[in-house]
Amino acid sequence: MQWGAGRAQTLKSALGMRVVACFEGAKALLVLAAGFGLLTMVHKSVQQVAEELVQHLHLDPASHYPRIFLDVVTHAGNVRLWMLSLFAFTYAALRMLEAYGLWHERRWAEWVAVISGGIYIPFEIYELSLGVSLLKLCTFAVNVVIVGYLSWYLVKQRRAHNAHLHGAV
Repeated sequence: MQWGAGRAQTLKSALGMRVVACFEGAKALLVLAAGFGLLTMVHKSVQQVAEELVQHLHLDPASHYPRIFLDVVTHAGNVRLWMLSLFAFTYAALRMLEAYGLWHERRWAEWVAVISGGIYIPFEIYELSLGVSLLKLCTFAVNVVIVGYLSWYLVKQRRAHNAHLHGAV
């Protein structure tokens, strides 16, 4: 009976880890698509493409985030687009590597995910202090849940490892 309960808990933990892995993989694919999107704008009128994108998405160009996007694009030359694309591809590769490690329950990936997710929390709190929005709240909540889950999992694994070393089974 005890073995069955332990096995069910192990499967539950593996499922949780795979959900986080899929989330990280999805973030990687999104950033990868953005990187390729940036590359398509090299040697084009970036300002015009950005304005068309904002209009297509029915966003108000005068509101905060679309304005930031349009301002960045206005000052983006071909070199900057290449650099941003390179950054996006590097970030996507690291997230894919992390997703692979989480899927296969590699300890290094669990630590990378906790640290890389935890780094964002103070910035997310700061952003929430400037003004609350559904996007900010959801981003913060998802990040806290993932970092919390992975931290709990690491502590649980450490305790199980220590119990095994000291002869408690």
